[in-house]
Amino acid sequence: SQPLLVAGIGERCTHENGGAGIPNQWQRFHLSVGDIPQRIGNVAYGVCCNGDDSGNFDYIAGVEVSDFSDLPREFARVRIPQQKYAVFTHAEHVSTIRRTVNTIWNHWLPVSGFKAADAPNFERYDEKFDPATGNGGLEIWIPVKE
Repeated sequence: SQPLLVAGIGERCTHENGGAGIPNQWQRFHLSVGDIPQRIGNVAYGVCCNGDDSGNFDYIAGVEVSDFSDLPREFARVRIPQQKYAVFTHAEHVSTIRRTVNTIWNHWLPVSGFKAADAPNFERYDEKFDPATGNGGLEIWIPVKE
């Protein structure tokens, strides 16, 4: 089955900046999303990928696209292979997302019987999410293996 192709605004998140730049990335995303060719649908994705042993990772605020061939160079891209995910709903304000993510990794995952798979994890924002207010809820997708 097809991988999910996401294109958008990418930055490296380090322990030093602690993801502080992520809200700024979303602001840049909303200004530039109209310039992303081959867009599919209205769902936005916040993808964490290319993590290293120090806890640094790439974060891409983006949308699904049908292919990368016409994508301008200023946009980051990530290919998310088909794989098993555990999906969580975060119904609170987006500003409290870190707490939910930490609960998943530190509390749910160790007792779940699953291990984290080596694949991107991401937030999925559908039409119910309001970027102006940060309300409406979102999903957190964590790659898992038995």
